[in-house]
Amino acid sequence: MASLVENLITVLSEECDEYEIVLGLARSKTPVIVAGDLDALGKITEDEQSHADRLQNLDSTRSKVTADIANVLNRDVKELKLRTLIGLLDKSPAEQKKLAEVYDRLTTVVHELARVNDQNSELLKSSLEMVDFELNLLNSLKAAPETANYSRANYTGGTLGVTRGTFDAKQ
Repeated sequence: MASLVENLITVLSEECDEYEIVLGLARSKTPVIVAGDLDALGKITEDEQSHADRLQNLDSTRSKVTADIANVLNRDVKELKLRTLIGLLDKSPAEQKKLAEVYDRLTTVVHELARVNDQNSELLKSSLEMVDFELNLLNSLKAAPETANYSRANYTGGTLGVTRGTFDAKQ
């Protein structure tokens, strides 16, 4: 059992290290988003993806170790949470302390990562709204404006530069 808990602590520590790297990348994305540097944003996103793949592998390993621990303890793996396991390690205070520390560290990093990702998401939404506004502005400038032309032909709200009945078939 002790070796399984040590394996779990090792995997959780590695996961925490990866999340800290992803957190650093997420923080570096914020000024890149503000600056609108799409090339740098693409590079950071590629780096994040490689770490996300590593995290997925670590998560799979953690699930296997947790299942092994649940089998040894004769518990349902779905109900065995880290907090529960920490409580069950009363007879091994050193392992209990290590597991509690890595759990707290992992929880803190994941919450901070979620906060930074939410912030970056809002910045991206704002950037997209600004691009949409600028596109609408450009499109509206291309349209011919309605004028207050006082000739009889345009008195009914005609559009500047448009005359009726002139079709040039030669074009």
